[in-house]
Parts: sequence; structure tokens; C-alpha cells
Amino acid sequence: MNETLTRLRYRYWPDHWVGELLSKRWTESAIPVLLLVAVLLASEQLIPNFHSPVMLADTLRQAGEIGLIVLGLALVMIVGGIDLSVGSIFALTNFCALMCMHVLKWPMAASVLVTLLAGALLGAVNGLLIGYLQLRAFLTTLITLIIFRSIYEILSLQYSTAIAGAVPDSAAWDFLGNGTLLGLPTVAWVYAVVAIGGHVLLTRLRIGWHIMAIGGSRRSAYNGGIAVRRTVALCYLTSGLLCGAAGCFFASRLATAGADIGVGMEVLVLTAAVLGGISLGGGRGSVTKALVGTLLVLLITNGLTSLSAPGGVTRMVLATILVLAAVIDVRWLKNRQRIIGKVYVSPTYLALPPAPPCTAEGAGSYALNDKLRDVTPIGLGRIEAPEDVILDRDDNLYAGSRHGDVIRFFAPDYERMEVYAHIGGQPLGLAFDRQDNLHVCVGGMGLYRITPERVVERVSDETNRSWASINDDSRLRLADDLDIADDGRIFFSEATVRYEMHEWPIDGLEARGNGRIICHDPRDGSTRTVLRGLRFPNGIAIGSDGQSILFAETWGCCIKRYWFDGPKAGQVQTVIGNLPGYPDNINQASDGHYWLALVGMRCPAYDLALRMPGFRRRMALRVPLDEWLFPNINTGCVLKFSEAGQVLETLWDLGGQNHPMITSMREHRGYLYLGGISNNRIGRYQLPGADPDFVQYERRWRKA
Repeated sequence: MNETLTRLRYRYWPDHWVGELLSKRWTESAIPVLLLVAVLLASEQLIPNFHSPVMLADTLRQAGEIGLIVLGLALVMIVGGIDLSVGSIFALTNFCALMCMHVLKWPMAASVLVTLLAGALLGAVNGLLIGYLQLRAFLTTLITLIIFRSIYEILSLQYSTAIAGAVPDSAAWDFLGNGTLLGLPTVAWVYAVVAIGGHVLLTRLRIGWHIMAIGGSRRSAYNGGIAVRRTVALCYLTSGLLCGAAGCFFASRLATAGADIGVGMEVLVLTAAVLGGISLGGGRGSVTKALVGTLLVLLITNGLTSLSAPGGVTRMVLATILVLAAVIDVRWLKNRQRIIGKVYVSPTYLALPPAPPCTAEGAGSYALNDKLRDVTPIGLGRIEAPEDVILDRDDNLYAGSRHGDVIRFFAPDYERMEVYAHIGGQPLGLAFDRQDNLHVCVGGMGLYRITPERVVERVSDETNRSWASINDDSRLRLADDLDIADDGRIFFSEATVRYEMHEWPIDGLEARGNGRIICHDPRDGSTRTVLRGLRFPNGIAIGSDGQSILFAETWGCCIKRYWFDGPKAGQVQTVIGNLPGYPDNINQASDGHYWLALVGMRCPAYDLALRMPGFRRRMALRVPLDEWLFPNINTGCVLKFSEAGQVLETLWDLGGQNHPMITSMREHRGYLYLGGISNNRIGRYQLPGADPDFVQYERRWRKA
């Protein structure tokens, strides 16, 4: 009964989505957006005529002016700084615009240009002190806040009467502050253009990436060759420029230089930035978050004003919100990885049928023997992690290594070796095409090829994204084995879409259907997923009909067949449904059958653990990886099977002395070559009665 409930619970309650959701950066914007929706609904009830055109236009004008300042402050915060002087800069640029238009009677274009330059100059003062002289941002901008505010108070006291007594006769100036275009205020259009530009800058341009990198780690960015001081100074200059733009719109709308202009503005815009999700620690933020935060703060302040709340109450509410948002930001930033780590790994229920018995020699399909005990080692101690092996038409032997190289051993004795090509990553599955290009599945990188001239080329590192997946599964994480059809299409397996190469044991612990089969068509360069929801798919071999592939599901302990062409196209059939171990690579044999490597053998304790997701979850959280419960990976086994699913022959290394954890094998001219991702050698075993002229890939091309 309990096992039935466990099976139903893990089948219908996708709790692994929680970890995937929390790991996404866009979820950081989800709470502010939901809060914005709640504030909008409350505003509809509390603010009279909230939806009236006049009210909406006035709200958009305020949002545009405040939003420009928030964008500038957000840029400074993302680069790892803070600017408390934005309110004073806003007041000074407002005064500058009014002085030029009202007193000096300058044209609007000249007045706006001078105001923008004034804002940029004030921001440049902060940028010079903080970026180049490396002063503390908080203390520096606090001092410039006082200085700029003092300058504004002196100037406004002297010229406020002259500004109030002269009204410029300029339709363009009036349009700037109070005009509309297609029903929207002018400032809203300007804000939209600036916001789009800011989004492109942060997400698509190199300087935006530099800003993010500096905010994440200034020292690392400097060591990486980024011009840290100049970039920081430019961010402060841009913040001042945007304050100048906001000052122009405010001056043309209200034409006032009162003593309270800009007072408390720094608290307002800082609250908007932090509430929207701009991190106080730097390195995280976006234009969307700045926009959401601006609307939130504006609606809250307008709502309090409509309720006749005193200014002190409004400032207290904003300060309280700022403190709460800052606490959440700091605590989440500090504990984010720990929280995600606790919920991301989410094992599921998997009940395998009882393992078939491995009996004494001469009895049963999986009769035990020790035929692999005396295999000849190749490259002993000179190669690490040869996960797959392959031979060319000249009998030279190739294998990947842990160091990102493809190693070539020269025939006939395979004593001499060289680095054939350096790819990087972990070379896994290997396959030659008709033009002698060596295609390689590289863990963490995708599908690559090495030309006969030894040039490394990327074939594909992404596929079509599944809209049903929360996780972005377009990038290839763990491509592991492949085979090439007669028409050149490349079918390869990706073991997991959730974990990287070094994390593959966690995927086995979960036992979820995180894997897929992918097809790359060189005729049009497309890459698409043809099968999803597989439990660590691994070995791939083209079927004898040329219209299907045989593939292994490692954690499902089975071999399946998928038809990609012909009358059965799209169908999946189980070839072997219950293996005594965990299958890995599959390759053709000289007699038309197939060789299969078993990377490990099943054991009752691990089979039982697969039916206990809670136990595996606790093990992942509390026990170091090297002390986890694992299958038996000390016994090496290779078996031969037919397309009908009949096991024809088994080869064992019971003592695990020569080739434990065999991940691949390749028959070539009467010998079977063995690879293993945990081994430091390649094995060579002579097959009694095998075809000495069999060369696997040449046989298929001749047949085609």
C-alpha cells in the first residue's frame, strides 16, 4: 500500500519543478510582478477614477520621470555601486532647464542639451571619485548629495523669483512636459526607447556583459582584462544623464524650483530598484525589474496620497518596504544556492523487474565466465577515461581522454600514440562518416567533428526547445553517443537535460526521464529532438534496415528500438526489457548482430533504493558523493544480442582486474576493443571465429 502511494505521489506530483523554477533568474521577477498585480487591484478599489484617461496620463508622466532615474540607479547598482545623490542631481538639472528656458530665454533644443550635459557632468563627478579614485560609493555619493543639494538651495533661493516670473512661449517645451503622442505622454515614449536601449545594452552588447561581470566580482573582471574603472565611471555618468532627462520633463511639466524638489527622491528610487529585484550586491538586475519596481512604488505613493496620508507616513512606508526588500535580497543572495540545492535534486520512483539470474558457465543467457581476464592492454597508464573507441580504415585506434584530447594509437602494435586533436570537454561517443570525418560527442559542449586534416569543427550545440519544459533544454549538456545513418543524418543521445557532465551520478540518483535522442541533418544544418523522457539514454546504433536505431536506457536497464523512417516511423519498441546490468554503448558485430557494454551490474540493494525516492533524497543531501550507494561497477561485462532481443554471448571480467566499468566496445578485424570511462587503458580481445576483414563503418557505406 505504501509503495503504491509512493509510486502515485512521484508520478503525479512533479516536485522537481520547484528546483527548476527557483534556479531560473526570471523567477526573481515573479514576486514583484505578482505584487504589482495585487497593488493594481487595490488601487482600483482605493483610488477614485483610477482608469480615467486623465489619471492614467498623469500616472504615466510620473512613471516616466521617476523611471528614468530608476534606470540610471539600476545601472549603477548592477555594476556594484550605489548613488544617493540622484535626488540632488535631479533637482539641479530641473533648475538648469528652468534657468535656460525661463531666464536666459534659450531655445528648447539648446536648453535640453545643456541640461543633459549638466546631469552627465554631475554624474561624472561621482564616476571620477568612485571609478578612478576608488572611493567608497556610499560615503562618496552621500557627500555629493549634500554638496549638490547645497548648490541647488543657493541657486534656487537667488533665481526662483525670476524663474516664476517668466513663462517661455514655446509650444515644443509645453509638448515635452504635457503633450501626448498616439494617446501616450511624450515622456512615456522616451522612457520606452531608453528602456529598450538599456535592455539591449545589458543583454546583447559587450559593455553590458562587462557591467554584469564587474558587479559579480570586480577583481575577477579586472583579472579578465575588463576596463573596470572606466566602466564604473561611465555607469555613474549615465545615471546623471538620465537624471538630467527626468529633470527636463519635470521642469517642462511643472515649471517649479521649490526647495523640496528632489527631497527624498533617493529613497523613492532606491526602493523602486530593490523592490523590483535589482540586487544590492551587484551583478544582477534588468530593465524589466526596474520598470516593475517603478510602477510598484509609484502606485503605492499615489495610493497613500489619495488616502490623504501625511508625507511622513509615505516616507516611513517606503523606508519600511526598502528595509524588507533589502533583507530579502541579501538573505536570498546568500542562501540561494543552498536552498536550490535542497530542492533541485528530486529522485523519483522506479520499480525495475527482478534482475535475470547470472548463472554458472554454460547455463542461461547471462552465463558467467572470465573471458576478459586476459585481454591485452593498450596505452596502459598513458590514457585516462577512454569512454569510447573506434578504428579507421588503416586500423589506427582512436579514443577520447579526460583532458579533452582525442588520442590516436598507430597500427599494428598500438604502442606509438599521439594527440590527434584537442577538443576540450570530455570526448565520449565516436563515429566516422563517409568522408573520414571523425564525429565526437563532447560532454558539456555538444556534437563536434574532426576533419581528416585534423581541424576541429562544431557541428551542433543546441536543439529545439521543449515548450513543456521549465528547464531551458535547448543547449546540449551531455551528448554521449552517436551513429550515422546512410543518408548522413547523425543520431545521438543526450543523457540528461538537467545536469552537466560532472554531475551525471546525480541524474542516476534521480532516475527520471531527463534524457533524449537528437537528430542532426547535415543536409540543411538542422538539429531536432526526436525522442524525449528517456532514462539516461546512451548507446546508439543504426539498425540493419537503415530506418531505425537501437539505443540503451542506462537506468531503465533496457534496449529499445526507434524507427525514424519507413512505415513504422515514430514507433518505439522494446528489444530487451530487463538486463542484469546498466547498458552503455552499442555497436555492430561482424555477423550482423550487436555488441553491448554493461557499465555496471545491478544489485538488490540498489534496486530497492530505486523504489525509495525519499531515501535517495536524504542520501544526496547528507552523504558525500563518494559514499553514496552505487550499483556494482567493479564487474566488467560485454554481451552480444540480436535485433530480436536474444542474448547470444556474454564476456565477463568477474574480478574487475582488467576492465571494470566497461562503457564501450568496437569489433574490428577479428578483435574486440574495449573502452571504459574509469579506466586508464584500452583492452584488446581476440574473438574466436570472428570475421578478420570486418571494418564496421566501411561495411555500412559499402552496403548503402
